[in-house]
Formats: sequence, structure tokens, C-alpha cells
Amino acid sequence: MTLVHSTLTSRTSSHVEPVRRRAGWLARRLAQVAVLIVLICGCHLSGKKDLGLPGRHSLRADQLVVLSDFKLQENHPLIQDLVKLRSQVSRVLKLPLKTEDVTVYLFSDELAYHQYLQTAHPGLPSRRAYFIATEAELAVYTYWGDRIQEDLRHEYTHGLLHAGLKTVPLWLDEGLAEYFEVAGPRPGNIQPDYVHRLTLAIQNGWRPDLTRLEALDKIELMHRAEYRESWAWVHFMLHSSPETRQVLLQYVNELQTDRNPEPISTRLAREIPVCEARMLSYLAGLNTHSHVAGQ
Repeated sequence: MTLVHSTLTSRTSSHVEPVRRRAGWLARRLAQVAVLIVLICGCHLSGKKDLGLPGRHSLRADQLVVLSDFKLQENHPLIQDLVKLRSQVSRVLKLPLKTEDVTVYLFSDELAYHQYLQTAHPGLPSRRAYFIATEAELAVYTYWGDRIQEDLRHEYTHGLLHAGLKTVPLWLDEGLAEYFEVAGPRPGNIQPDYVHRLTLAIQNGWRPDLTRLEALDKIELMHRAEYRESWAWVHFMLHSSPETRQVLLQYVNELQTDRNPEPISTRLAREIPVCEARMLSYLAGLNTHSHVAGQ
């Protein structure tokens, strides 16, 4: 699952200067044509509904707004899980609960979802779900599929982060979304496939490099290896020691008001001795069985 972090331009608008009144039939006709162009452009560019977005049914639960063409009840397990996720994100990261809506456009089938994306956001890679922030809204786009819970947890986490922080560095945005996407009574469940692949990478000489991750500023540069490493850094900092946890929480706290705080890699290098070696040791200690890290 990939998301668009950079704010896309908001809805396209059209502006046509008024046609000055002139004598004669030709001037009147030109004015009529100009008005007609405005009306046509307005119809074409107004409202996402024209592009096939779902909206027959709506549901609100705290910050979450779900628009769909099939009815979901507020007590549906999926909705209740997202309500709990909001509280988990707030509690784990010490972030105040916000009220800005995160709107989920939930398509009933995959084809309609991809048709919308190709029309509204041509050029985006084919993915199961997207989070796209504009000046107008924080929006999640996805469809009802076999991995809907995982997808919505991931993308809704993005929405919560962008609602609460001035900016979210790409690696941290993805690392936290990967961290919270795994359902459970408490956050911190490991990603077994990630642990397995990271273990193999370490055996083949790979070493974590947070400075490299921090330099990535385009979603196209984030591949599965970068997702894994981002998740690993988040998990390491939240669970390896009180000191690493405090470094992450302080950084997140500053992101609420500061768009360019001191890089977290600089903080770790200064405050956590032999940080890389400690992370490698931590990853080696994770197993691929069901595991919930203590809070």
C-alpha cells in the first residue's frame, strides 16, 4: 500500500473574464457562448461525484467519515476497530485527539475504485488503497476487499497523523502506518514477513541507515525494502528501551508545531550509544511467531 504524501492541488477551477457588453448580435452571441463555456466547465470540474465517487451512504464515528454506496452500521466491527485505532495512535504517540475529518471513500468493488483513480489521479501506480491530502480534505480511497481492515488501518493512520502534525516525514509516515496496520488489542504486533526478510538482509550484509531514509521525499522512492526498514525503526524506538521511545515521542511532539525539527537520526546518534548495533540486536531478537510487544 502506497500513499500520496505531498498535498495535491485542490479541485481545478475555471475562471472566464466577463464579456463586455457590445452592440450588435455578434457581441450578444459571444457573451452567450462565454456563459455556456463557464457552465460546461463548472459541471465538468465541480464535485467529485461526477468522477464516480461513492456517496449514497455516509457514516460518522469521531474523526472518521465513511462515504460508500452500500450501508455500513456504526457498530460494524471494522468501524469500531478504526475508532479504537484512533485512541491507540493518540495514546502511543502522546498526541492530543483531533477533530479534523478523515474521509474514507469506500468503493464496493475494485474496478470502480481503479476507474476513479485513473480519472481523478492519472499516473498513480495501481495499489489497493491511497491516502491523499489536499487543501480541501484528508481523504482515503479504497475498496471492499479481502484485506480491507489492514488497508483501512494503514491509511486511516496516515490521516490521523496528518490531522495532528504540521508535517510528517515520509519514512515516519510509512513506518507508523505499517506499525499500526496490524490489528490487535494493543499495538506492537510484529510483521512476520518483515522480520524474516530483515533477518535475511542482515545475514547478507545489510545495515540500517536512517539518514538515507530521512532523505527520501517522494513516494516513488519508497519500495518494499524502505517500508520494512521504516517499520523496523519505529518498532525499535517504541519497544527497545525507554530512551529510544522518548527520542521518538519527543520528535513527534515537536512535529505538532515545527515543520523542520532536528532530524531524529541526529538525536539518536547523540543520545543512544551504538544505536545501529542496538537496533541490529533488537531485530535479531524478534521472532516470526505471534507476538505483542509490551507497552
